[in-house]
Amino acid sequence: MAASEIPAHETEYRHYVMKFSPAILTTYFQGESAKSNIRLLLRFVFLLVALVTLYSVIFHFLMAYEGRYHSWITGFYWTLTVMTTLGFGDITFNSDLGRTFSILVLLSGVFLFLTLLPFVFIKFFYAPWIEAETRNRAPSQLPPDTKDHVIITSYDPVTVALIERLKDHRKSYVLLEEDFGRALQLYDAGFRVAVGNIDDPETYRRMRADRAALIVATNRDEINTNIAFTVRELSEKVQIVTTADSPYSEDILVMAGSSRVLQLYDMLGNSLAAWTIGGECRANIISRFDELIIAEFPALGTPLVGKTLSESCLRENFGVTVVGIWERGNFEIPHAKSRINPNSVLVLAGSEENLASYNEIYSFYHICQLSVNPVLIVGGGRVGHTIAERFKEREMPYLIIEKNPRRVHEDAKNYVVGDAADIRTLQRAWIEEAPAALITTHDDATNIYLTKYMRSLRPDMQLLSRANLDRNVSSLHRAGADFVMSYASLGANAIFHFLGNEETLMLAEGLNIFRIRTPSSLVGKSLAQSGIREQTACSVVAIKMNGKMTINPDPQIPLQRDAELILIGNYEGERKFLLWSEQ
Repeated sequence: MAASEIPAHETEYRHYVMKFSPAILTTYFQGESAKSNIRLLLRFVFLLVALVTLYSVIFHFLMAYEGRYHSWITGFYWTLTVMTTLGFGDITFNSDLGRTFSILVLLSGVFLFLTLLPFVFIKFFYAPWIEAETRNRAPSQLPPDTKDHVIITSYDPVTVALIERLKDHRKSYVLLEEDFGRALQLYDAGFRVAVGNIDDPETYRRMRADRAALIVATNRDEINTNIAFTVRELSEKVQIVTTADSPYSEDILVMAGSSRVLQLYDMLGNSLAAWTIGGECRANIISRFDELIIAEFPALGTPLVGKTLSESCLRENFGVTVVGIWERGNFEIPHAKSRINPNSVLVLAGSEENLASYNEIYSFYHICQLSVNPVLIVGGGRVGHTIAERFKEREMPYLIIEKNPRRVHEDAKNYVVGDAADIRTLQRAWIEEAPAALITTHDDATNIYLTKYMRSLRPDMQLLSRANLDRNVSSLHRAGADFVMSYASLGANAIFHFLGNEETLMLAEGLNIFRIRTPSSLVGKSLAQSGIREQTACSVVAIKMNGKMTINPDPQIPLQRDAELILIGNYEGERKFLLWSEQ
């Protein structure tokens, strides 16, 4: 194995970089400075051996001068005990000449053995060895047989969330880092990391980019363009996913060789807009999965409030299934006795025809969406502007609260210039009547602050918020947000599903749709017998068999080996299902 290769699997990688192995020796001897250090060390050792031998010879002559004779082993023994200051005292000179010689041997031994030898050993061997072992922890290439791995070119919130998903699904990855010191920090934090310049073709050659499953670039648009060009020098087939901050960068990135360009700010805005109550009276479609449609519908104002799911008879009457219930940011997989409350938002699964039948009846009761009062969008940046565009398409009134007057677009009547933390600004934006508010600033602390403030002003308002870091999602929910969409999770989900040739199916923060082939442990069992919902808190919303998708399948149908299950659940439920299905 080459000096700086990384085994394909993480456990092998850990074992490889930590063990005392020939790879470290090879790394140690690669540089010219290391070879020079070894030559100097060997010269010093040769000097010590020569000096010890010379002193041993002189010892015999002086002992003969005193009329005593000893073996050659005794001569070396005496020399080493004196030079190292052990001085057992069993062999001593009687003459002044012999004692003078003993002083010379002792002083030279103190200088060479006790002072110079440790310095030379540390300087020319131990320190370079530790450096070589350290460099071996952040290698510079993958083994020649590496394939189907993911190469990540940046460490940021999106890629950290992506790495967690890759680990859960046992996908191999490597994180590129240009700075060696930073690479060691990432390794110590538990990441698989390699050192290399992200704009150097040789880096991707060493990373076996031509056999990678995916290359992920989430840097600035200009850097992502450079990465795509660089990788395309090596391979025209490898899949490259890039992110784009500017809407004008998409075409350039595609021309550079990107297979998929993700405009995460637009995706974030679209997701927040989809979950906003308002505009139409019908169930709001939030995602499509082939023929399967996922929609949300607030129960407020309908006869469903107060009933259990079994009493609502939605499946029997319309063919739609309630696959989840949101209650102020908490998602639950429902059961027959789950009760629908006024604050409940039903997550429905069904076909186009099923939802049309449902809308014919319940859209009539859904008077809460008929408000002519505008929805508030806090922040007129990229995300806020995208939300406004979606609301225009839905003919839904809105007002954008923007602190910076330079961000006010041509449609000034839809803007309120001012600080959203100022009650006077909120009053000018009709906070008392607004059915919902979306908080979209790029700073999580500000979002938490505004969420808490608006919830205190309007306990009955629907509040949706953006989170930039996953760790702040729970804080936003505690502050009063009904829905939170994480920029990091949304990006990671989009990249991961592209890796599996699927569309992005993150419905809300922590709520996903995913597909998986029937685990061998479930083959022949029916859904009712499988225990999927009880064991994993995930719900099967459709089954694809023989090229045909069955939406809301009969619980008594046995699962076939080649069937594909489409499930809905939160992130923890998905992890439980993956672990449970492998048992």
